[in-house]
Amino acid sequence: MSAAVGGEPVSFITTEKTDDLIVSFAITDATTIWGVLSLALLRTPKYEFALPEDERRVAVSHESHPETRMREFLQFIRVAPPAVMIETTARRYELDVSKVERQEIRSALEVLKRMNFDGTFVLEQG
Repeated sequence: MSAAVGGEPVSFITTEKTDDLIVSFAITDATTIWGVLSLALLRTPKYEFALPEDERRVAVSHESHPETRMREFLQFIRVAPPAVMIETTARRYELDVSKVERQEIRSALEVLKRMNFDGTFVLEQG
């Protein structure tokens, strides 16, 4: 069963697989100077040993919610194109990825799987 399209429209997804593991959704927003807002998922396993145990997981930040930056953590993500649903410790995000290239979604899933090496969040694919 496919997910219903809805939520914030995503223009593209970028990923990084270095010391930092990053999945960043570029959300279309005509009110900003660049026309997009970033919703970023970040994990840096190499340096997590220096963090308190309850912060050794994926941090989530959304440019529309700077007050919770780096204090919001990923709990659940469902990647079921054309939709992505993200639940964090602070809120829920619904994204429309219908305009995103399939390869970008595959790359995001690859990085998400690497981020979840210790099972700190639930990852569902549909």
